[in-house]
Amino acid sequence: MSQPQLLWEPSPQRAEQSQMYAFMQQMSQKYNFQADWPSLHEWSVGQPDQFWQEMLEFAEIIPNEPASETCLGVGLLMTQWFPGMTFNFAEHLLRFNDDRIALACEDERGRSRTITYRQLRDQVARCAAGLRAVGVQPGDRVAGYLPNIAEAVIGMLASASMGAVWSSCSPDFGINGIFDRFGQIEPKVLIAADGYTYNEKKIDCLDRIKEIVERIESIEQVVVVPFVEDTPDLSSINKAISWPDFTANEAELVYESFPFDHPLYIMYSSGTTGVPKCIIHGAGGTLLQHMKELMLHCDLRREDTIFYFTTCGWMMWNWLVSSLGVGATVVLYEGSPAHPTVDRLWQMADKLGVTIFGTSPKFLAASEKAGLTPGTLHDLSKLRTILSTGSPLTIENFQWVYVNVKEDLQLSSICGGTDIISCFMLGNPILPVYAGEIQSRGLGMDVQAFDADGKSVIDQKGELVCCGPFPSQPTGFWNDRDGSKYSGAYFERFADVWTHGDFVEITSRGGVVVYGRSDATLNPGGVRIGTAEIYRLVEGLDVVVDSVVIGKRTADADVEVCLFVVLREGQSLNEDLTKTIKKTVANGATRRHVPRHIKQVSAIPYTISGKKVELAVSNMVHGEPVLNKDALANPESLDQYARII
Repeated sequence: MSQPQLLWEPSPQRAEQSQMYAFMQQMSQKYNFQADWPSLHEWSVGQPDQFWQEMLEFAEIIPNEPASETCLGVGLLMTQWFPGMTFNFAEHLLRFNDDRIALACEDERGRSRTITYRQLRDQVARCAAGLRAVGVQPGDRVAGYLPNIAEAVIGMLASASMGAVWSSCSPDFGINGIFDRFGQIEPKVLIAADGYTYNEKKIDCLDRIKEIVERIESIEQVVVVPFVEDTPDLSSINKAISWPDFTANEAELVYESFPFDHPLYIMYSSGTTGVPKCIIHGAGGTLLQHMKELMLHCDLRREDTIFYFTTCGWMMWNWLVSSLGVGATVVLYEGSPAHPTVDRLWQMADKLGVTIFGTSPKFLAASEKAGLTPGTLHDLSKLRTILSTGSPLTIENFQWVYVNVKEDLQLSSICGGTDIISCFMLGNPILPVYAGEIQSRGLGMDVQAFDADGKSVIDQKGELVCCGPFPSQPTGFWNDRDGSKYSGAYFERFADVWTHGDFVEITSRGGVVVYGRSDATLNPGGVRIGTAEIYRLVEGLDVVVDSVVIGKRTADADVEVCLFVVLREGQSLNEDLTKTIKKTVANGATRRHVPRHIKQVSAIPYTISGKKVELAVSNMVHGEPVLNKDALANPESLDQYARII
């Protein structure tokens, strides 16, 4: 890969004041290696027992009972982390008890609310008392069917304080999508909001809540949070109590102590190819990995204000909330990111003095196409880092940020997933930013790109794999007693190597370029092509609002590249535009990338967490069933793809 454009590098002062730099200096002196990034990363993956123990201490995660050693066993499937250690996840996130703002809550209706660390502890104690009163025990599941509001954080922390397992979905999931998830894990308590709003439209959830309770027999208590209405009518919902009544009693916050791998969260795979997998994440691995990423890779500190646009059904919510463990202010935003204008989140960043702003390529592209110049319209003087995930960040996205948002800014594309509740590759405050490239692999993550023969390659495209154990691996899948589903999901392709399902290139500079999902990779003429390569070029055209690309199988066992585009209002796909698109792709990539078919559509299907669903489009084009449309934010968009080619 040729040398890309250098867009930013930290000043020596900024780099040397970072926590990454401080950690590097300490470790290089203690373990006698050169104080530079390549040496630090090599040590972290080569000596995982040393690295993760040092990270535990650097993050000030204090066990109630210390571990007998850092890790036991050999290989990714066999490693046990910190055997003998006990601690409490909620206790670390609530270790501050003062009047600094812990949660700054905003919504699309313009309502604001703040909760201090002292107030948060009190509200968690009240919620925990309510959970205990209805018989919640360690290991019981508490389900959240909630917008991105403070009560979701409070419910999670209350559950964690007593060793219950938290699992949440956003309220835009349909009833079948909820049943496919919560029905598998059999929660004892359901915490739900009466409704939510999106683009000013109120969506009532009480009927859905009633049906959930009727269909999931394990639910013994329903707690309804007033969000759309001040006093929702709960008379038709069995076992229901309002949040104010449930949390009315003052209580002392009690933390029960549990092993390092005690279950904390149950997350869900996308569910677009069948019933979603229920992925169990342990408390210790989640906390340790998040502290590493937030403190070292994001340089998050107590004085910071951090925001990520997310819902409670996406792992970025869990990741964001862990920022409480650093003592920072966490911004929760609920509603449309473009209401009443596309500028909404930039306005919020100005108002709240956000220092770390988390978003997606889709939002950045929408800001660009709306002609926004956030850096001149708003005071973003406190903003020092932008994070982006959900899909690959294009070269043009990178360039737009540095021209229109801020020159002196760390733009960190990050990549990981629900499966590891964290990142494989992400930003780095001591390294430069190159256009189109993730800055570095994560510390302690032995990330490589494998070719088809399982050989590690540099400056070549390959499968994203992780060759060493890491503590945020799932502890298993729910109801997978022999571990066969878990093993089959990640370790079937290469023996004892985690295969993640992304198509990437690791550069000789140590950065990473992501080309899309492996299962969506195109293969015309036997040459693998990442979908992100095409999206970058096509969506760079002003007339194209969005697009999706798939491979259509042919009778001779080849693949034809098929492109579907959403155009600006009033525009239509004609012969001239078709030629322009093909020429743009040919000039920007190769002739193999040029679509054989280009069709105009009204919408692109997305998951509720905002990811394009290429496989569902492929299924429709090939006349195959889409097994779980409830996992989609806009399932009605799929109909137009049937028999389109």
